[in-house]
Amino acid sequence: MNAIAAKPVVEIIGLHKSYGPLEVLKGIDLVAHEGDVVALIGSSGSGKSTLLRCINMLEVPESGIVKVAGEEIELTGEPPHRRPASEQQIRRIRSELGMVFQSFNLWSHMTVIDNVMEAPLYVQKRAKAEVHEEALEMLAKVGIRDKAESYPSQLSGGQQQRAAIARALCVNPKVMLFDEPTSALDPELEVEVLRVIKLLADEGRTMVLVTHDMQFAKTIATKVIFLHQGRIEEEGTVAEVFGNTRSPRLKQFLSAAGHA
Repeated sequence: MNAIAAKPVVEIIGLHKSYGPLEVLKGIDLVAHEGDVVALIGSSGSGKSTLLRCINMLEVPESGIVKVAGEEIELTGEPPHRRPASEQQIRRIRSELGMVFQSFNLWSHMTVIDNVMEAPLYVQKRAKAEVHEEALEMLAKVGIRDKAESYPSQLSGGQQQRAAIARALCVNPKVMLFDEPTSALDPELEVEVLRVIKLLADEGRTMVLVTHDMQFAKTIATKVIFLHQGRIEEEGTVAEVFGNTRSPRLKQFLSAAGHA
């Protein structure tokens, strides 16, 4: 999609985040337009997951601006006690974001379809019949419609993660956020989850994902951002970041990852 014509879905301006004396994000600027797939890469501790979690305010930054679909998230208070100014706004914006974590975070006492239906029913207050039909469609999309009435404990790790993706999709999100969605999976289960994420990218869904899988980032991303020690060290297209690497730190990182 043409980024000039496409609207920004996520905008981050001058983001800073600290944990006590440790400054994890040191002034991050990022834009994801409609249809963009932004891959965040970098070594452990570089700030990737923290950045992702700041988008839906699971982590509240000390300073900077976060906008979702053009709407700025209002913050109040002084660091280190910054917090969202409006719980109502946060609930509404979170309902427009689909978040998929490393761990599957499914409710163990609920069937798969009840997990998928939870947010549309109780957060978005949508009609049950409509949500049920859409939940089945999303489970079919990720390849586990036959597991609708199963409980999470009856599913493999890969199936649980696909259920988590279906749950995120069922809120009709403006953007999907993935935080290392395959890091807890065995390699053969990783493949089935990556296949689903690739399908969503091919549909033109806007996504921001943290990944350790450089080959997957090459396959899926429209934009790659390399974080190093809380700053964006390099960013660009797949061809620019992987094929015409400028930063010595990124060259070192890719070499260590086996993609020199």
